[in-house]
Amino acid sequence: MTATAVFTARALLLDMDGTLVDSNAVVERIWRRWADRHGLDGDEVMKVVHGRQGHASMALLLPDRPAEQNHAENARMLAEETSDMDGVVPVPGAPEFLAALRGVPHALVTSADVALSTARMAAAGLGLPDVRVTAESVGASKPDPEGFLKGAAELGVAPADCVVFEDSGAGIAAGRAAGMRVIGIGPRAAQHRPDAVVPDLTRVRVEPAPDGTVRLHVG
Repeated sequence: MTATAVFTARALLLDMDGTLVDSNAVVERIWRRWADRHGLDGDEVMKVVHGRQGHASMALLLPDRPAEQNHAENARMLAEETSDMDGVVPVPGAPEFLAALRGVPHALVTSADVALSTARMAAAGLGLPDVRVTAESVGASKPDPEGFLKGAAELGVAPADCVVFEDSGAGIAAGRAAGMRVIGIGPRAAQHRPDAVVPDLTRVRVEPAPDGTVRLHVG
């Protein structure tokens, strides 16, 4: 990409963890403890878990374990994550970015459930978008595109007119599979070749246009 890229869209679809909220500290704590319990290498586990629902990560990491066990353990881990907000902060620029989206169609599309997404956004001091697609809303985890397609449908905008903001490989793949352009946020995103990548949201400027579109200056 050039030093500054410009994207025109009619709606924005926003991941949460790593994109709006920096929850890396708690994610590392929870999942490294999980890795230890199951005799797995923590570094290898961390390469898998970002962006996916927990049970989907477990299915990849413990492929011979029944799905019911993965779902049951995921429910326990979600409760554990929801009670642990130590170190949860906004990604730099997130408050200003969300403030600039007032009047712009946008949705949160997260692999977290309602309780966890509500708690983390509050811990980071961020308001929740009116439209939210959470773990309960979909039948398949990212990298499946279902969540992003559902977000676009709820906003009444064609997928090709949406821009996704994501940090993880699973999320970037989901956005691409949905037929959307993807702006990557942070160092994880750079490894997965999104349409543009920036270190954080301080490098994104939102410019609503009179025709109902929004121009995103990225870089």
